[in-house]
Amino acid sequence: MAEDKENNSTKAKGMSFLDHLEALRWHVVRSVAALLIITSVLFFFSDFIFDTILFGPTKPNFITYRALCRLSEWLHLGNSLCVKNTAQFKIVNTEIWGQLTMYMWGTIIAGLILTMPYVLWELWRFISPALKPKEIKYTRGVVFGASFLFLLGVCFSYFIIIPWTVTFLNTFKLSSGTEVENLFNVRSYISTVTTLVLWIGVLFELPMVTYILTSIGIISSGFLKKYRKHSVVVVLIVAALIAPPDVASQVFISIPLYLLFEVSIFVSKYAERRKAKAAN
Repeated sequence: MAEDKENNSTKAKGMSFLDHLEALRWHVVRSVAALLIITSVLFFFSDFIFDTILFGPTKPNFITYRALCRLSEWLHLGNSLCVKNTAQFKIVNTEIWGQLTMYMWGTIIAGLILTMPYVLWELWRFISPALKPKEIKYTRGVVFGASFLFLLGVCFSYFIIIPWTVTFLNTFKLSSGTEVENLFNVRSYISTVTTLVLWIGVLFELPMVTYILTSIGIISSGFLKKYRKHSVVVVLIVAALIAPPDVASQVFISIPLYLLFEVSIFVSKYAERRKAKAAN
């Protein structure tokens, strides 16, 4: 087995740039084919995708709101944590192609999320031949770990970030003296939800990326600690790019992103200890 890996590594190093491009092309083709197949199947479940999933956070019986109500009762706070204003959440369409476009976009994003573990596996198949046997040993289980972190980020965004964002933006008012009704465009709503879900899912890959880069000797825990202060600025910039344009949402997203950076430092230390143990 080790011999096969060594042969694959040697073969990969002997490939020309065009050979690498050809190999990458087939990995991309298979990934796109998987995405098309899963997306095509999901078109038959569009009611579930939109009514239950995408528009779920706009309904008062959404699982997060129910959990908050139960938590409020458990803490003897009455109904102070219950969300009651989602019943007034109104979504409108102002473009002739708006609903059809969002129908296609929402289904494709759902397909991409479900296909992501396979895409990561194809990416690993493209990268792994260039690694040495020891590097492959250090990074064993990387596809499972990356898939888990991506799906964890998706769930965190969907069940925590999005309900809070939706509730905040639906209840926010410019003035208490003038009544301004919130009518959300369907394109704006679905774009916000899907963007947050995808980007936070990707950002949750940071610990896995850190583990891989530390394992192959590109970065170290010392390097991450050195730039800890700079990471705060980077986190705020990233949060500003992916969050809705309000300070509260950006701060709310920045906190878990910075915690991910801190987790990455511990992950880097673990990778260094594992390398040192294997070297002895």
